[in-house]
Amino acid sequence: MKLTLNDLHLAPHERESKLIKICEKKLHAPVKYFKILKKSLDARDKGNIRWVYTVECSDRVERAQPRVFERVKGSPRVYIAGTGPAGLFCALRLIDHGIRPILLERGKPVEERVKDVEIFHKCGILAPDSNVQFGEGGAGTFSDGKLNTQTNTPFNREVLDLFVKFGAPAEISFLNKPHIGSDNLRSVVQKIRTYVLENGGEVRFSSCLNDVEIRDGRLASVTVNGVREDADALVLAIGHSARDTFELLLSRGFSIGQKPFAVGVRVEHLQSEIGKAQYGSGYLGLPPADYKLVSHAGERAAFTFCMCPGGVVIPAASEEGGVVTNGMSNFARDERNANSALIAQITPEDFGSDHPLAGVAFQRKLERAAYLAGGGGYLAPVQLMGDFLAGKESYYFGEVRPSYARGTAFAPLESYLPPVVVSSLRAAVPDMDRKLRGFAAFDAVLTGVESRTSSPVRIVRDETLQAAGKENVYPCGEGCGYAGGIMSAAADGLRVAEQLAKKYI
Repeated sequence: MKLTLNDLHLAPHERESKLIKICEKKLHAPVKYFKILKKSLDARDKGNIRWVYTVECSDRVERAQPRVFERVKGSPRVYIAGTGPAGLFCALRLIDHGIRPILLERGKPVEERVKDVEIFHKCGILAPDSNVQFGEGGAGTFSDGKLNTQTNTPFNREVLDLFVKFGAPAEISFLNKPHIGSDNLRSVVQKIRTYVLENGGEVRFSSCLNDVEIRDGRLASVTVNGVREDADALVLAIGHSARDTFELLLSRGFSIGQKPFAVGVRVEHLQSEIGKAQYGSGYLGLPPADYKLVSHAGERAAFTFCMCPGGVVIPAASEEGGVVTNGMSNFARDERNANSALIAQITPEDFGSDHPLAGVAFQRKLERAAYLAGGGGYLAPVQLMGDFLAGKESYYFGEVRPSYARGTAFAPLESYLPPVVVSSLRAAVPDMDRKLRGFAAFDAVLTGVESRTSSPVRIVRDETLQAAGKENVYPCGEGCGYAGGIMSAAADGLRVAEQLAKKYI
């Protein structure tokens, strides 16, 4: 008899093996099958913080039945532009159906990409096609590796299982707030690459999609590094920073619309202070504390996003002369600071133009302004929270020191952010401080600019997931406007692959 037990509690210091004893008591028999389905931390009562579990158990061995995929007929030439989570997971599912995909990546393999990123962080030498935004694994490779999503789809479970299959920590399959960590992600994407190659697929690095030929409303060919190649299908998993590809697609008649996003800064606090605010004191064995805050106190909604406990703020530019920030944590989350995007909503009405790529121009303008505010060399402009709230310039740091690797220069947020964003953040911070004590700490550091929170465009697709009026071209993932993070992008990759495979079954 298989039994599901909900609302089981353990203190932070208790071992999870105790759960098996609880199950045996319920079953009145030895447990031969045991699985944690969900694990979350309840810290609402700081005097009684506890882990809460949902588990599945049985007094006999349970064997999972593997899913069998229907195989396609023939050998279609399917190209995938981009090797972020959307592209990689699309490739994995196409292989399940017997399709050998050809992955195109303008950047380098992740092990070479890491070296280019380190050179940029230390020396300020930017490789335009091998950086935090471009290269194997996509932008998420240099992040916290969060797998949270607000979308509810059966593909989410498959994404988690596939991540574990390729080396992610097993706990992501049941934690309420799972994360892989940037260090683990690099290993995972290399293992996925090996799997694709072993199953007959191709992975081409330093291979940029230069053109897409549409003939009589249908894909005819792609051009890669200047060479035309016949193609049966193309998946556009291009990521939110593929600005030149957006321009290419627009010139080829693709339907592209503007899309809202958010901009602001990265805010850093001492991780220890976030822990005190969330847990109080006296508890061992708890994970580094996180937070998620929203405020409607200002003209625009403001919120925190992509919070990285025990992480660093990283230089994330992909174009010369622009400063971009992002947050990153390794699996251990053991750095001194916590950081999060602190951002306010931007709508197409703010772009000042109805051009489909006006959002791109808006982002670029902010990034260049931040570059100038930092004094060049990809130094980032910073301001202390207390000075920002008081409308004063900053001249010194307190206990919180910025982790941004290229270095920083003091400059007010007003020097690079739109007035509506500045005023909305200034109104939001005191409101957020009421929800998380210490959020408005005077010495918290604000580093700009956080501009790549999501894609500024949506490439229109129809109910078959094909680009409007462009048969056999499939916009996919975050860059095309259909996802918002690693989890949803990977799920969209699976979804698109399933739809594409139907054409050949």
